[in-house]
Amino acid sequence: QVQLVESGGGLVQTGDSLKLSCAASGFKLDEYIIGWFRQAPGKGRELVACISRFEDNTYYPDSVRGRFTISKENAKNSAYLLMDNLQPEDTAVYYCATECGRQVLNGRVMNKWGQGTRVTVSS
Repeated sequence: QVQLVESGGGLVQTGDSLKLSCAASGFKLDEYIIGWFRQAPGKGRELVACISRFEDNTYYPDSVRGRFTISKENAKNSAYLLMDNLQPEDTAVYYCATECGRQVLNGRVMNKWGQGTRVTVSS
């Protein structure tokens, strides 16, 4: 069964760090691009990080650039999102996916999403 499962969300304070994990099963994650998206209450889905198949190219929007870092660990068939200096506006449900929306990076694309993990940043 092809599946993505996120973990690592939680309640943190402003300025804290958090590392989200995305575990893949049923396929080899190293062939694909990986995207992390978030959706805050009442808002649309936003791409916050994307990494190419060979990890030689990444994308971050201005809202998180310099604070978020995406990575992959092929040996564990997993991807990660390290979030530093978290702010209340980072509060959202975070999803990993084998796509990056309109961002085109090298690697296979598949319309597969995890169930999401909630991140809440208190002020």
